[in-house]
Amino acid sequence: MENGWRRIEHMELLSAGWIVALILMISIAVLSLHDLVPLLNTWFKRIHIGRQDQHALWHAAIVDRGAKWLNRTPVAKVTDQTRLTVIERMQGRYSASALQDWQRASLLLGLSELPEESGVKRSIEHFLSATFTDKGDWKHTPRHVDSAILAYAVMKIPGVQAGRYRPALDAIRRLIEDHVGEDGTVRYRHAMRDYRYVDTIGFICPFLIAYGMKFGDTSSLELAMKQVRAFAKHGFHEGLGIPAHAYDIGNHAPLGLIGWGRGLGWFAIGLIDMWSELPSNHVYKRELRHVVKAFAEAVIKLQQPGGSWNWTVTRKESRPDSSATVTLAWFLILASEVEGLSAPAMKAVEKAMDYLRSVTRRDGAVEFSQGDTKDIGVYSTLFGILPFTQGFAIRLGQRYGQSIDRGSELRTAEGQREWSKP
Repeated sequence: MENGWRRIEHMELLSAGWIVALILMISIAVLSLHDLVPLLNTWFKRIHIGRQDQHALWHAAIVDRGAKWLNRTPVAKVTDQTRLTVIERMQGRYSASALQDWQRASLLLGLSELPEESGVKRSIEHFLSATFTDKGDWKHTPRHVDSAILAYAVMKIPGVQAGRYRPALDAIRRLIEDHVGEDGTVRYRHAMRDYRYVDTIGFICPFLIAYGMKFGDTSSLELAMKQVRAFAKHGFHEGLGIPAHAYDIGNHAPLGLIGWGRGLGWFAIGLIDMWSELPSNHVYKRELRHVVKAFAEAVIKLQQPGGSWNWTVTRKESRPDSSATVTLAWFLILASEVEGLSAPAMKAVEKAMDYLRSVTRRDGAVEFSQGDTKDIGVYSTLFGILPFTQGFAIRLGQRYGQSIDRGSELRTAEGQREWSKP
């Protein structure tokens, strides 16, 4: 009888063990699927990548994708982790609001380049109503200077009166002022008091110039110029003419990688949008012209034969980075207006366009952008989609299309003149 009870207890223990094991296996399978499905989805969407050869068709595809993303923006990850990401999601370490702000800003900048008949107006209006109160203030007040590029993007929307969002714009101006350090330049974060990041050039400087010109605030113009001057003086490699990731304000030591691709992109878009916001006769525009020319010449030398700029621009062995490529191409297409830059800059832009088309998915998403940087000198090893890249591709593609149209008109006019000759 005792042996019988022991056998029953043993069977119950085995049964309980199997149940626990089964639950554990199911849990592991569910967690694995949580990570595996996105990987398989990415693999599937990369099939037949780069098939849009014609510029108009390619641009229409990326615009369609960008318009869909504006109000449902894919999460740009802070982490490089690809396994058990559900844990990081639960702990709030998967992404960050400031990181999402510059994704949305880029999409907004790109869509704002389009003509009204493009059909993106409704998406933009939906974004504005979801982001701002009826009184023109933020629904969720930004805490980091990254968000200044989003405020700048709002100022660039055609037909939108900046005064309508003056409370939100003023809040960003105060936020930037609150980050001014003892050297008179703007910190990236309060916790990083001794360092100045190249990212801030792209994040804050175009906003400061646009805000200063719109509302007659000369202190904003001066702060933007001080930020660029200081970084050009202390954060650049003298021989190569390109920025480090950051510099120490005490000993002016360069920090992080000299030649980080997206770092060049941050400096490029900050510089060229500042330059574009200023009227042609402005003293600061004349000063920036020399910086634009020197930086353009340095950037062109570092473009790869395939049209990209690598994530480490000084190493041909490193991977191409679409985010670096699209921002540097945007810089160059505007810099081509500077005397002596037109031909070399546009040649570089054309090569970059070929590269960007070659890494665009069938669904219009531009691929292979480096993931978010973790710290000074700690760079992502993941390369995938990034809404920031998508927005600048739309922005660049619109300007490039306009240059094609102008070139066609000039060739037609020249042909008509030749035909009319006796």
